[in-house]
Amino acid sequence: MIIRDILTVKEGVLYSVTPEQTVADALAQMVQADAGSLVVHRDGFMVGLITERDLLRGINKYGASALQMSVSELMVSEPIIGSPDDTIDYVRGVMTENRISHLPVMEGDNLAGVISFHDVAKACMNAIDFENRLLKRYIKHWPGDQEA
Repeated sequence: MIIRDILTVKEGVLYSVTPEQTVADALAQMVQADAGSLVVHRDGFMVGLITERDLLRGINKYGASALQMSVSELMVSEPIIGSPDDTIDYVRGVMTENRISHLPVMEGDNLAGVISFHDVAKACMNAIDFENRLLKRYIKHWPGDQEA
């Protein structure tokens, strides 16, 4: 399975903010959308990514005043990115090794979407479930000894 398959299931849903918006605005939008990250965009281009973890780090470091800061002060301006043709196994390794929960997926200069570690885990579980069903079907119909 490749990342393009996950993006197809997600149907292109993207949540975003501008770098000038406040962290409080970003937090409110994440809660309302039940999203773990927001694409930070300017003039139609991604300039960063802000995740739940970035918000927590900001609040831990600056206290409640972090909520009045601009998104640009807490966002990751050069997030690790993926390609729609990357495999699930490859992306799972990249996300685990780099301890990231969300991965923007770029197709050339265009943002194709953002996938979460949850999306990757769900895809892996579906693949394992499919494989298990195939194996059970094979075992159930185990070729018997064909004696002549």
